[in-house]
Amino acid sequence: MTSTESARSWWPPALAGVVALGLGLAVAEIVAGALGRAETPVVAVGEEFIDHTPGWLKDFAVETFGTNDKTVLLAGMGVVLVLLGAVIGLLTARSRGIGLLAATVLLVIAGLAVNARPDSTTADLIPTLAAGLVALPTLAWLVGKAAPPAAAGSLPVTPAPTRRAFLTAAGVTAGLAVAGAGLGQLLGARRAGVETSRDDLAASLDLPRARPPGGVDLTVPDADPWRTPNQHFYRIDTALSEPLVRAEDWSLRVHGMVETEVELSYDQLLAMGLEDRWLTLNCVSNEVGGHLIGNALWSGVPIADVLALARPQTGADAVRSRSQDGWTAGTPLDVLTDGRDALLAVGMNGDPLPLAHGFPVRMIVPGLYGYVSATKWVVELEVTRFADFEAYWTTRGWAEKGPVKVASRIDVPSSRAHVDAGTVAVAGVAWAQHRGIAAVQVRVGDGDWNDARLAAVPSTDTWRQWVWEWDAQPGKHRLQVRATTADGEVQTSEQAPPAPDGASGWHTIDVTVD
Repeated sequence: MTSTESARSWWPPALAGVVALGLGLAVAEIVAGALGRAETPVVAVGEEFIDHTPGWLKDFAVETFGTNDKTVLLAGMGVVLVLLGAVIGLLTARSRGIGLLAATVLLVIAGLAVNARPDSTTADLIPTLAAGLVALPTLAWLVGKAAPPAAAGSLPVTPAPTRRAFLTAAGVTAGLAVAGAGLGQLLGARRAGVETSRDDLAASLDLPRARPPGGVDLTVPDADPWRTPNQHFYRIDTALSEPLVRAEDWSLRVHGMVETEVELSYDQLLAMGLEDRWLTLNCVSNEVGGHLIGNALWSGVPIADVLALARPQTGADAVRSRSQDGWTAGTPLDVLTDGRDALLAVGMNGDPLPLAHGFPVRMIVPGLYGYVSATKWVVELEVTRFADFEAYWTTRGWAEKGPVKVASRIDVPSSRAHVDAGTVAVAGVAWAQHRGIAAVQVRVGDGDWNDARLAAVPSTDTWRQWVWEWDAQPGKHRLQVRATTADGEVQTSEQAPPAPDGASGWHTIDVTVD
């Protein structure tokens, strides 16, 4: 065989392997959607990868890609799957038995990943089995179609397949895979009736309009609004696919070091009475000047009221919350019972919680970073002691309690912007949840600090907008901002990375005045 013939002979079986794998995954999506199961092979493998990724690599992903970290992961998984499919196709062309064995091993790994998920059931293995039942015979069939023509002078038992026949078969299979993936996504969008459950609540829940109080938004052009719309609110979590829990199926178990174990249904939680609070939530991975922070109107039941039903015992100092997908957080018990607006939230900006933000119920605790408090899809509160457990992120080197650090950010002008000489509005936000912001100051270069004008706030638990009118002179300038809390702490200039307990330092930008 010439080198040209050899080059032409490898890609048909490689393509056969990729297409067969794609069809199998599409079938898994369809079956998962039809059965109302959340776990598909791709999702399960991805989430196992997330759970076993070293902390430094997760930090790098969040810092580098922000809220696009999961998109990047899925793209990377797609590349790996294409390569695996190609290799399996080539192995099958060389030896039918070895190729099918390799494909079976891949299916077993996917099944183990599905079975390892905390909320997995036996039924979650059905999509993986269906994928195997379709992908394996398709692989054998397509590789047979991809086999090269018999050498001259040979006497083939059956007519050799033609390139056109293979391309037709591969094209039809690929079309079925694409159509199947689309159907699977369509079924998955309404999987387990979760979207329907949320839609029903939108009509029945008495949630307020998310109209910001007067005076909180300075409406500076190009600055972030005081209220963060749901679709723009940051999302950082470990769930590759949101846990799917209908409100009518949800329950919360409160147990551990309590006098009485309590279990509440969704309706029982609502019957305790909803409160509406403007609260700012931020991620511990937020860099100085970053946007992993948002402010919304949250509607929910005080966590303290729920804990009071169970009556925590003397000696307990922590609450270990657990998500439907097994993620855990450890929150100081005194923070949840000191009168602050810590909520089991069911609404966000006047709507039932979006699926990506924890529907049907999540935790919101002002004054703490989300990794120790903001458990989404929460189903369990265990009253305990910090000495007796470790939560998801603390096992990966992050601090145990995570109080929010005072911080401030310049939104306008943007870094490296060009502005016209004259009066320039320098504006942004500052925050120190549960303590509040009393002052914000801006300086140009190494000059004096200048007091900014502050917007109103409904409580100490939200961020605060600020603006300073700068008499900008031509040239290159460096702007810095710092904030002071209501209890007198001045934001430190000492720079620190997000790990292990939150970033610190003054947000600094460079601006050119023309």
